[in-house]
Amino acid sequence: MRIISGIRRGHKLIEFEGEDIRPTTDRVKESIFNIIQSYVPDAAVLDMFCGSGALSFEALSRGAKKAVCIDLDKRSVAVIKRNAEALKFTDKCEIINISCFDYMARAKEKFDIIFLDPPYNKGFIEPVLEGIAEHNLLEKEGIIVLESDNTDYHEEISGLKLLKQRRYGRTYITVYSTID
Repeated sequence: MRIISGIRRGHKLIEFEGEDIRPTTDRVKESIFNIIQSYVPDAAVLDMFCGSGALSFEALSRGAKKAVCIDLDKRSVAVIKRNAEALKFTDKCEIINISCFDYMARAKEKFDIIFLDPPYNKGFIEPVLEGIAEHNLLEKEGIIVLESDNTDYHEEISGLKLLKQRRYGRTYITVYSTID
């Protein structure tokens, strides 16, 4: 995995192995950022289930002003910290070892971009999307970018409007915004 574009273009990211690890491929990551490129400059980013932090770091490299990385797995948090240090993004990156549900319940700020890449087929998608809407975490013109697979993708969610959906093999990228 590497940073595809921006000020840290070409920098390799530290990863970790595991049966439950499913990093976003560079092809899918590039496609995501082609879809959302106009939202990235000066964006505040929330990355739930962030793994290595690849999506947050790509956004920071492309001009996002801040990223909050949430992951419950301590291995992920350690990798994210190492990546933030290697990329010199520690001043722009807040890393929190907490469940996304606990974070949503206490969050006070809103975000321009929220990345969601939950474990597939574990029932996270609807409750997390509903929690984002319920806790009002998305800025008025903000977007949610959901990565899911072909057995666990969603189209319509209460309180959110589907903007775009693309398929890349088994992976679906779905972009939502709030309903005006």
